[in-house]
Amino acid sequence: MAERVYAATGASEADDAVEAGRAAAEQAMAKLDGRTPALVIVYVSVRYDLSKLLGAVRSVTGDTPLVGASSSGHFHDANLVEPDRGVAVLVMTEGRYRFGVASVGELGADGVAAGERLVRAARDAAGPRTPYATVLLFSDGLAVAQQELVVGIHKVTGAAVPVVGGAAGDDRRMTKTYVLHDDSALADAAVAVWIGSDDPLPVAIGQGWHTVSVPMLITKVDGAIVHEIAGRPARDVFEEYFQSGDLQAPDPIRFSGYYSTHAFGLIEPDGSYLIRAVFLGEDGLVHALAPLPVYSALQIVECDEESLLATSESVAEQATAGRRDEASVMLVFSCVARLDVLAARGPEEASRLQTAAGAVPIFGMYTYGEFARTRSVAGYHNTTIVAIAL
Repeated sequence: MAERVYAATGASEADDAVEAGRAAAEQAMAKLDGRTPALVIVYVSVRYDLSKLLGAVRSVTGDTPLVGASSSGHFHDANLVEPDRGVAVLVMTEGRYRFGVASVGELGADGVAAGERLVRAARDAAGPRTPYATVLLFSDGLAVAQQELVVGIHKVTGAAVPVVGGAAGDDRRMTKTYVLHDDSALADAAVAVWIGSDDPLPVAIGQGWHTVSVPMLITKVDGAIVHEIAGRPARDVFEEYFQSGDLQAPDPIRFSGYYSTHAFGLIEPDGSYLIRAVFLGEDGLVHALAPLPVYSALQIVECDEESLLATSESVAEQATAGRRDEASVMLVFSCVARLDVLAARGPEEASRLQTAAGAVPIFGMYTYGEFARTRSVAGYHNTTIVAIAL
């Protein structure tokens, strides 16, 4: 029988970076009862001096490989830590897994090449090959090459190796995000963990969005700027699906011009939808979070609080199905756009995730984009929630 994996979390909202990092790490390590961790994951607000905080964490965890990201809020067990507050630390033993950690910079120069280099280095660091593997991925949340990064990973691993993870946040500042690798906080970079396993590790994904328009084609696009849909100005087409008057107020525009409860649902070959968040640029044009090919088929989609919360429960149930006796932690990546829609009900997502996961503790972050590639090369999502149980 494979050795059990032990995982434990700690958290702090202390104002001082050193105090917060040390306290969170000490809490987590104490719960391991003297066991040696093989991997440390850290989620943290950018309000801290990240170099000092990482130094404090590693003063407790030693030279165990550390990965993670700056967040826009995070959660552990059933507890939500709002954006601009705190740090959370997960420590876990190796048990049945083999971990290999690597990082790569210069995403903006060539995202595909960066993905290839990153996954090769992480795979080599994991040591002897195992029958199955999964890539845990963190990237700079403001990088434009998110999908290209996944393409590069796919070129090396093929479809047999799933990818799961999230793009770093910065407490909604939209200024600079960081991925974490050992003692360093890196911008324009990505960090990956190759997780070798004797058994498959299913990746669960959910959205909670539903269509409100007929299928249409993008007829004029410049990278991520959508000029026309079905031959008409994209903004006119997009906003005509917002209800107003006696039904509800027009879709609120969030931080940095993002629309709240409406998005693009790109129609995939299997009939599923790849969600792309949309924002109104200073130029008055509709922008997506990733480049869209001309003549892509899409539908306008919308969501509400109940649909998002129900999807969170479903994802937790999928991730732990048949594995509750063996899983030690469920890693969750939820888009900060979901938190914005939930508003005052934000803490309910962490609570309902934990209830759905049962005795398996959850550890998650709010992201600027989610990674979940399970069947095809496409694997970068927006306003989505993904999870994996380890």
